[in-house]
Amino acid sequence: ILTSPTTGGVTASFGMLGDIIIAEPNAHIAFAGKRVIEQTLNTTIPDGMQAAEYLFQKGLFDLILPRNLLKNSVGELFQFHAFIPLDENESFSWMKMKPLNENETEH
Repeated sequence: ILTSPTTGGVTASFGMLGDIIIAEPNAHIAFAGKRVIEQTLNTTIPDGMQAAEYLFQKGLFDLILPRNLLKNSVGELFQFHAFIPLDENESFSWMKMKPLNENETEH
């Protein structure tokens, strides 16, 4: 989930590595600032090029959602993808996993 601002190394690293990338409306998302890009490329870039809506149109995100809709939408995505395994008591089963001791190996 990318909020405003998401810039620099965060954008270049884990910010864009998710399987599903969601941005907030009007979020400023960029690796470098407009001035740095213009000086590096020796050209002018249009206003709004680093706005979530522009980047969404270019295919960089899957959704643009306002913050008040994030909780329910992310919950639905988790259920759809079965990322939250629930046990018979409706609790998160991964919270009950015991850590491996030094003699055990994970299979």
